[in-house]
Amino acid sequence: MSNLNSTHQFDVIIVGSGGAGLSLALSLPSHFNIAILAKSSLTEASTFYAQGGVAAVLDKTDSIQQHIDDTMVAGAHLCELDAVKQTVEGGRPSVDFLLKQGVEFTLDEDAQLHLTREGGHSQRRIIHAADATGKAISTTLVQRAQEAPNLTIFENFVAIDVISLHKLGHADQPNRAVGLYALEEATDQIHTFLAPFTALACGGAMKAYLYTSNPDIATGDGIAMAYRAGCRVANMEFNQFHPTCLYHPQARSFLITEAMRGEGAYLRLPDGERFMLRFDSRAELAPRDVVARAIDFEIKRLGIRHVWLDITHKPAAFIQEHFPTLYARLLELGIDITTDMIPVVPAAHYTCGGVVVDENSQTDLEGLYAIGETSYTGLHGANRMASNSLLECFVYGMGAASDIERKFTQPFDFPDVPAWDDSQVTNADEDVVILQNWDELRSTMWNYVGIVRTTKRLQRALHRIEMLKSEITEYYQDYRVSKNLIELRNLVLVSEMIVRCAMQRKESRGLHYTLDYPELGSELRKTVLTPPHFEVEQPLVNLA
Repeated sequence: MSNLNSTHQFDVIIVGSGGAGLSLALSLPSHFNIAILAKSSLTEASTFYAQGGVAAVLDKTDSIQQHIDDTMVAGAHLCELDAVKQTVEGGRPSVDFLLKQGVEFTLDEDAQLHLTREGGHSQRRIIHAADATGKAISTTLVQRAQEAPNLTIFENFVAIDVISLHKLGHADQPNRAVGLYALEEATDQIHTFLAPFTALACGGAMKAYLYTSNPDIATGDGIAMAYRAGCRVANMEFNQFHPTCLYHPQARSFLITEAMRGEGAYLRLPDGERFMLRFDSRAELAPRDVVARAIDFEIKRLGIRHVWLDITHKPAAFIQEHFPTLYARLLELGIDITTDMIPVVPAAHYTCGGVVVDENSQTDLEGLYAIGETSYTGLHGANRMASNSLLECFVYGMGAASDIERKFTQPFDFPDVPAWDDSQVTNADEDVVILQNWDELRSTMWNYVGIVRTTKRLQRALHRIEMLKSEITEYYQDYRVSKNLIELRNLVLVSEMIVRCAMQRKESRGLHYTLDYPELGSELRKTVLTPPHFEVEQPLVNLA
């Protein structure tokens, strides 16, 4: 198959077609030749499924300082102040960028942007498009990308590994990224993409868990690729579990927006009790980690499968106007949210840690950027506040564009890069091995590295993950790559990162709650994994 290799040269390669990747692409000058690699269709990204909105200080009664303070509190004071200020101050420019692209947000009766409120926010500062904000943003940005003549789109291409000068054997030169290898799923062909700048905007890693609100693409690809390329990764122990995902056999990974609680919905037990008041004075508007942990506690205490989310005390017209997408979808499933309570459970939702970047989204490897959920900017700390994540995508996407434009020089001296060589491997004889390892990994993470942790659970998880990693590495070396194998290879590495970071944190803070260390520690620190912190970095497998 190596003779079928195809090599492509661009100015910038962007892996991912969500809000982070497309905001970068659309912010770069039009004379840049840009490749966008999407693992599935262009809209199949976490951005598309975001229901809430974008947090931004737009109201006169609100302030930048209030947004900063709310973020720091929600992040259990582990947020890095410079990153928080940069993001919050980028709120209005981000909204202007989205409006310029043509995103149609919900307006109030005065034809101004309607602002709603979500958990952790002291003010109404969430701009939204009804209850399907992500869909409105994603479809608009995708349309702009498809119209841009300088963007070449590669759908159903799965990135495999970053190519760097040192991995090519040029140890005498300063290391930098020069592109990546990617699998074209339709043909099983491995392509070589070369560029002086590569951006990983591939989302998070919450498919590591058995129950998740994320689309199937969220397998930690960017985090794993960056780590293998020599980049530091931080705070992987902080995995946000969204408190309210629909519990229904016919609706997998369906999220019930936080805005519903922002507009007054109650969480109830089977007997009708509003239990959140027993856990936090903010009740249903407490930060997500508090709400998710409370639901998890009640489910385990009572031996029930779910709790109830109730907005039936609001007028039917109000519910249908504010939550049209939810109303219609749940009605299809036999739940009328104007009269019926909604069965909900927590599910893995957001990766707060990621690849360490600077204020311009530059990683430790020159020429390699990480944006959005793939990155660790310092914004989220120990817990992401609702609707700050989309804002981060746009602020850092535009920032990366400015940095790339500033550094860009022509012509770029591309090194000789060998074609992907799979002449020494064979086709897999039993893909059931991948399926079995996939299921075992996700069950292990859910059972041992979930909302509530213990040292013993983490040790058990690490033992199982190390065995799985060994099996998957051997399989990867012996057989031709496939999308499932690439994802599984990345997911087992990222799962190991999550466990090892969790084992290092001897306290309970934000999203990391352990029964062995239930109190806050006195030291504020991030957990950093530095290659080869827990594995010796190996050269690219299958490189000729």
